[in-house]
Amino acid sequence: MNKLKELNNYFTKLEKVLWISSALLIILSFCIFDRENYLTLAASLIGVTSLIFNAKGNPIGQVLMVVFSLLYGIISFSFAYYGEMITYLGMTMPMAVVALIAWLMHPYEGNKAEVKVNQISKRETLFMWLLAILVTLCFYFILEFFHTANIIPSTLSVTTSFVAVYLTFRRSPYFAVAYAANDIVLIILWILASMEDIKYISVIVCFIAFLVNDLYGFLNWRRMEKRQSVSV
Repeated sequence: MNKLKELNNYFTKLEKVLWISSALLIILSFCIFDRENYLTLAASLIGVTSLIFNAKGNPIGQVLMVVFSLLYGIISFSFAYYGEMITYLGMTMPMAVVALIAWLMHPYEGNKAEVKVNQISKRETLFMWLLAILVTLCFYFILEFFHTANIIPSTLSVTTSFVAVYLTFRRSPYFAVAYAANDIVLIILWILASMEDIKYISVIVCFIAFLVNDLYGFLNWRRMEKRQSVSV
């Protein structure tokens, strides 16, 4: 009971409204457009929950991201989005594990529920983009080999995902911006999929909710960054 009370006090009113409204929107869209694929529903709810913890800089968010990546990889395979499957199972999921370790190793003033915000240099940013280009080029040929559906947005998703996981690992507030960019790409991808099967509209709604949560995450990390820099 005390833990539930602590969890309730842990989140602000805005964060609770954001999570509840996102979850309800996901459940409603599932009931209207899908009503069969409960794996999609579970993945969506786990994913949006991970984002609210990530927005607080809490390592629990990375644990949930590992679970979401596994489920989303399975969902992507069902529509031959091999790029999404390979990206999330082969990159996002293992990088979430690495990010979890990095976040646990860098708590803010010993508080394991909040990671210490980091800033990366211009040189490292350039290095990150060079890596992103190399990863994108490699994945393009892999996706082409597997005859991936909608290959251009699928390849772009690889780029945004790589930048997002790299910045997450490096504890930069801009990881949330990269994930927001990835959300937009994924919304486009699943709109294309929903033209063939209406049940995928529920996945579109999922990533719209993700987009809102990621934008909030960026704003909250910027607040965390200012608060932590003042207390130093």
